[in-house]
Amino acid sequence: MKEPVFLLILHLNKERTRMNPQIDSLEQQRQNPFFLTWETPHATVPFDQIRTEDYEEAFLEGIRRDNEEIEKIINNPEEPTFDNTLIFHDATKGEHYYDLLDRVSNVFSCMMSAETNDDLEALAQKMSPILTQHANDVSLNPKLFERIKHVYEHHRELTAEEQMLLQNSYDGFVRSGALLDDAGKEKLRQLTEEAGLLTLQFSQNLLKEMKAFTLHITDEQDLDGLPQTAVDAAAMAAKEAEKEGWLFTLDAPSYTPFMTYSTRRDLRRQLYMARNTVCTHDNTENNLQLCQRLINLRREVAQLLGFETYADYVLVHRMASTTQNVYKLLDDLIEAYKPTAQEELKELKTIARKDLGDEKMMPWDSAFYSHKLKMEKYNLDAEMLRPYFQLDKVISGVFGLATKLYGITFKENPDIPVYHPDVKAYEVFDRDGSYLAVFYADFHPRKGKQGGAWMTEFQGQWIDRKGNNVRPHVSVVMNFTKPTDEKPALLTLGEVETFLHEFGHSLHGMFANTRFESLSGTNVWWDFVELPSQFMENFAIERDFLRTFAFHYETGEPLPDELIDRIVKSRNFMVAMACLRQVSFGLLDMAYYTKHEPFAEDVKTFEKEAWKRAIIGEQLTDTCMTVQFSHIMAGGYAAGYYSYKWAEVLDADAFAVFKREGIFNPATAQRFRDCILSRGGTEHPMTLYKRFKGAEPTIDALLERNGITRHS
Repeated sequence: MKEPVFLLILHLNKERTRMNPQIDSLEQQRQNPFFLTWETPHATVPFDQIRTEDYEEAFLEGIRRDNEEIEKIINNPEEPTFDNTLIFHDATKGEHYYDLLDRVSNVFSCMMSAETNDDLEALAQKMSPILTQHANDVSLNPKLFERIKHVYEHHRELTAEEQMLLQNSYDGFVRSGALLDDAGKEKLRQLTEEAGLLTLQFSQNLLKEMKAFTLHITDEQDLDGLPQTAVDAAAMAAKEAEKEGWLFTLDAPSYTPFMTYSTRRDLRRQLYMARNTVCTHDNTENNLQLCQRLINLRREVAQLLGFETYADYVLVHRMASTTQNVYKLLDDLIEAYKPTAQEELKELKTIARKDLGDEKMMPWDSAFYSHKLKMEKYNLDAEMLRPYFQLDKVISGVFGLATKLYGITFKENPDIPVYHPDVKAYEVFDRDGSYLAVFYADFHPRKGKQGGAWMTEFQGQWIDRKGNNVRPHVSVVMNFTKPTDEKPALLTLGEVETFLHEFGHSLHGMFANTRFESLSGTNVWWDFVELPSQFMENFAIERDFLRTFAFHYETGEPLPDELIDRIVKSRNFMVAMACLRQVSFGLLDMAYYTKHEPFAEDVKTFEKEAWKRAIIGEQLTDTCMTVQFSHIMAGGYAAGYYSYKWAEVLDADAFAVFKREGIFNPATAQRFRDCILSRGGTEHPMTLYKRFKGAEPTIDALLERNGITRHS
């Protein structure tokens, strides 16, 4: 799931004021689309009508409206109540209302990730301090906090969801500095405004560095070992760049096959070093000092608010709750998986030695020899499976899985505007045929699009004052192998898993059924948010699921049983090394954000020391993960990267219930939907999970799934 690329306001307005979009004086000239009622299907974003200059005008007007409504709240002579303070609504504005700032922020942040350009990036730089200042103006408003505090201490009997909203609102103000003195508030403003700009700069630097490098091959012999799909994609990339030969990039669909199949060790090294040294060079995109400053800014914010470290600040609202619990999880995983990982590495080195002799196996050799070892052990290769994973068929399979589990259906609607021709837009209907959501899917890499995969929303779900259930507009964005002139888009099994992962996030959004938007869908504690996504990945190797869509794109033949058997047998191939890799990232994250003192160390050196307990392979002096680690520097996972492993414990435990009761059991799926997917953040995550399973999760199901035996 993708976080906004710069600090956007955390405000009560989602529940408090969704205003009439009609406006008078600004409508004399061309009408800004953000100020209008959208006459598109389901009031979806009219991308074809929005111009770059519309964003700034809408941001500023949204801020003005926020300030206007806040003045009405704080000047209300009546005693503060839950209803007139947290969910205030001016009835004179009519019943069609929305939060303008929320609307423009959602669209702009999505475009910054999926379809950015120089003009949008310049605008982001301009608006970031303005938006951060406004967020601070709201959260540090003493009169507004005074009313929130009064409601917190004197309120009517509340529902569980109302109580959660009140608690989150009060905590949000306190954690944003409401209890600080004037000097402290001013200091907090300075720190957060600087952090907002730096997170934006981090993302822009990374995108520029990733897109700047290409490996241009003109000699066909340098393509040795590469599958035809990779060669065709590289030829298309060269053609699009108006170059001869073949062009390889650092985008995953280009980078991964090259590192896996190319017999040219020197070129693998070149590509690997380019990928793993981005943002470390002596240029304007260097992120080393920027990361150092971000780490210190977050520590300063936490300590200003009374916490010893930034991790302590973050973990208050996490299932893990303390740094000790996070380290216990990471330590338990190291203890359980490291012996197996060492055996896996030994196997890898043995097969590499056949080629390399006395030469040391290096990091750019790992994927290449992992592939060779997998072929030797299971006779299984990603390219063997690719012809059976045509993107259009995979889409049908994933949608069909949702139909089988939950009864929902998808219908592509070409009348829904999209922001790029690659994007597909669907209407989603519930089991009873009622409209449920709008679903956007954006599958392929391109210039101006961040790497990786994520889910986001253009509109969340909430229930308005008349009882109308405003349904969500969710989007999944990925970077899958593109079609060529000769072949349709054919995915790897890993890309199918990525699709299922992001689709799981989207189900969390689409099934949202709560009163307040700030508690709906994926608005849950950070170490719970990955449960629905990682849960869906389990279906990727289930025979009955593969049987629904995995057909050869040319012959129509189904994926053979013996290939499925090999997939199942190989599911835990290198699983322990993969686990330690994730644990190493968690250790690095915690090392930065459990700092008590200013961080002044060399980032590269610190990084290698921080995660060494989970590292069993070669570490190179020049490489650096931190400077490209968007999750913990610019993506909301700071002091929270452990969440992926935390949620993996949950997803294995939850899928074990489905395995026991039937992986397509509609009653089990409905219970998962009712207890978890539809409830968002309305209650404590453990309460929701126990309501689904009837007990707390354990690590046992994960160890069993991975074939790991605890070592005494």
